[in-house]
Amino acid sequence: MTQKNSVDDVKAVEQLSDSIASVKREIAKVIVGQEQIVNDLLVSLIARGHCLLVGVPGLAKTLLIKTLSEVLDLKFSRIQFTPDLMPSDITGTEIIDEDPVTKKRGFRFIQGPIFANIILADEINRTPPKTQAALLEAMQEHKVTAAGVTHSLGEPFFVLATQNPIEQEGTYPLPEAQLDRFMFNLWLDYPKFAEEVQIVKTTTSDYSADLKKVINADEIISFQKLIKRVPVADNVIEYTVKLVDSTRPNNNQNEFVKERVAWGAGPRASQYLILAAKTKAVMEGRFTPSIDDVKSFLIPVLRHRIIPNFTAEAEGISSVDIINKLL
Repeated sequence: MTQKNSVDDVKAVEQLSDSIASVKREIAKVIVGQEQIVNDLLVSLIARGHCLLVGVPGLAKTLLIKTLSEVLDLKFSRIQFTPDLMPSDITGTEIIDEDPVTKKRGFRFIQGPIFANIILADEINRTPPKTQAALLEAMQEHKVTAAGVTHSLGEPFFVLATQNPIEQEGTYPLPEAQLDRFMFNLWLDYPKFAEEVQIVKTTTSDYSADLKKVINADEIISFQKLIKRVPVADNVIEYTVKLVDSTRPNNNQNEFVKERVAWGAGPRASQYLILAAKTKAVMEGRFTPSIDDVKSFLIPVLRHRIIPNFTAEAEGISSVDIINKLL
């Protein structure tokens, strides 16, 4: 951090750390357990990334994301992806509008549900590639184009897409190039026994959580800018790039990777690992990330970027197994 901004940035780090702790406490009023998932969602938001959430039905994916938007005082929009969903159903459409005074007719753009701060793209693999592409383009560019006119999306802009790992009939799996747009691929697991007991108790009673709004849009944007200013030691960056490079089978000295990986992670993986490590450090009140911070995000960042080949699939080896082997 520059000397000019160092004092302000120290205060900003403290504010971010306190605010995130408050957000987690508020979310815990509604969501039982899932602390790691909540933490990773917040890291992705502050790092200006997007998340792909994979989990069986009934694990409160929608409730978690809606609760997050309420605590963060952000506009929330849910898009239920279906086979007949069109790109204009997401981005918006032009309609013919008549001026009540002049009676002149012209086109007017009606914003689609993507014009919000937090977007829940529910079951994104249930819609055709053309509609998937409309969402993914908006994720990358933070804008949409309709009838040749570009419309900017409001900031912050955070997309959480969900997938059901069980029902694959009649689905359109996301291609690897589109999966790469997501910073994290998070897998929600079943709750522990004690957590499920608590869930049943609260959801079958008249309990209603009183959620307080902790952070607004302007504060999140300032936190996102702060992350960009966080310094990273060269050895941390070199470790990250070396590790990502080790996932690529071409010219790799690791026989395990050469024999079992079809495609490794690209440069975007290195970028997201460093951004995630920086965000984690600041959320914990530290001013620079360590190699351990990078290691803590290897699975969510690399899980969907390493493509096992037929040999690995025949041996029952997943991308997570390959990541663990590299460590």
